Amino acid sequence: MGKTRRTMSVGLIGAALALTLAAPARAGETPTAAAGWQLTPTGTDARFRGLAPVDRRTAWAAGSKGTVLRTTDGGRSWRNVSPAGAGDLEFRDVEAFDARRAVVLAIGEGEASRVLRTEDGGATWTESFRNTDARAFYDCMTFFDHRHGLALSDPVDGKYRILSTRDGGRSWEVLPSAGMPDALPGEAGFAASGQCLVSAGPRDVWLATGGGATARVLHSADRGLNWTATDTPIPAGDPARGVFGLAFRDRTHGIAVGGDYRKDQPSPSAGAVSTDGGRTWNPSATPPPAYRSGVAWLPHGKAAALAVGPTGTDLTTDGGRTWRTVDTGSYDTVDCTADGSCWASGEKGRIARLATKD
Repeated sequence: MGKTRRTMSVGLIGAALALTLAAPARAGETPTAAAGWQLTPTGTDARFRGLAPVDRRTAWAAGSKGTVLRTTDGGRSWRNVSPAGAGDLEFRDVEAFDARRAVVLAIGEGEASRVLRTEDGGATWTESFRNTDARAFYDCMTFFDHRHGLALSDPVDGKYRILSTRDGGRSWEVLPSAGMPDALPGEAGFAASGQCLVSAGPRDVWLATGGGATARVLHSADRGLNWTATDTPIPAGDPARGVFGLAFRDRTHGIAVGGDYRKDQPSPSAGAVSTDGGRTWNPSATPPPAYRSGVAWLPHGKAAALAVGPTGTDLTTDGGRTWRTVDTGSYDTVDCTADGSCWASGEKGRIARLATKD
């Protein structure tokens, strides 16, 4: 076991080193060796399925028991900036624009689904949306830029419901459903990692599904007005199976991960790849070995990505075609920033940074 763990650690160190060497060094900085995932002290046991790193120093995390944390020193310390009176809410997604502005999504049936926004680093929060339809259940959200964003609800009247904002999350409206294909019987989204709805560029957005006869990815090229649906090879056919996380490094190249989230069930074919904007999906030749809920492209490259789940972290260096496990720690979601940092978060207050050392 000791030898295996050392091998896995070296693999993750290699991934981080590749990321660091590829990133442009700042003035006075030189690329350094990497230490792999480094847990940071959060001071809470909340489960963080929502994660929004802004850069190497600033990141936000949102989780259970209405908990929102923010760091501005690279994870050395976290400040609890949870909204007042939110202890009964389950935050599953957060989108951050900088150290002061962020939007969080609470999930649940009816009025449990809410959106809150802060403009002062979490000192105060304003509720900008509260779901009043008992049939709706919002899962995740994405932003194209600082103004335009969408949030996804499970199907209502047989179609996924899309919520839209044009002012950075200050106000929201439900989009028309005429351009949305019918949902499959039993189909829904998974509020597991904040990655069931993702965007790339100014207008393209994808949503991930499970629970139906097939696991699908739906794509819109006009900010959610019109959608097309494509089957993926990731197994479904059960409420616990499907696509849980998506990542697109541009409007063409995407990775899907998922499986069966139940601990006692296998997850074969837990990864898939698209090179045509989600019009077709091919199974990973060597997929992640178990259920994975989050995935992110490493910055400053075109082929490397990380996938995470409760049983470990996997690395691909060929665009998602083959994966190998590089760490066995439990994480629910992962994200990377343009300036060359990667972060992961999950159960029991776990938030880690893919850190470097001298």
